[in-house]
Amino acid sequence: MKLYADESGFEQVRALSALAVAEIARVQIPAALWRKHRIGELSADDAQVLTAAFEADYFGAIGDDPRFAVVRAGADVLNEAARLCARYGLRAEEGIELASAMVTRRADPSCRVLAAFRASLRTSAAAEGFALVPA
Repeated sequence: MKLYADESGFEQVRALSALAVAEIARVQIPAALWRKHRIGELSADDAQVLTAAFEADYFGAIGDDPRFAVVRAGADVLNEAARLCARYGLRAEEGIELASAMVTRRADPSCRVLAAFRASLRTSAAAEGFALVPA
């Protein structure tokens, strides 16, 4: 969300060069943008433009590859998420986010940074050995 709205910590997220996102972001980001519209923080036009920007980043656009590597919510992610939710008391979406990061790290050990803003996700990600943004 920090890529599209000037919320606290957005500068550090926008400075990241390579980004992997959990598949659940496909629903989370548009939902959050349209919620901002419903509560009066964004105009309908701005919500539409930002949603389109997210979708271009997620799917790619004509002549442009996707900005994100999308971590699919397959059995490996969901099984890991269930374990993490039980271990750390995470909400389902937080478990999926952390599990996606862990599956990504197993595939590419250089992926060791997680952008997280909720305390529960930050605590569990740190316990699993991730460096955090914001620091």
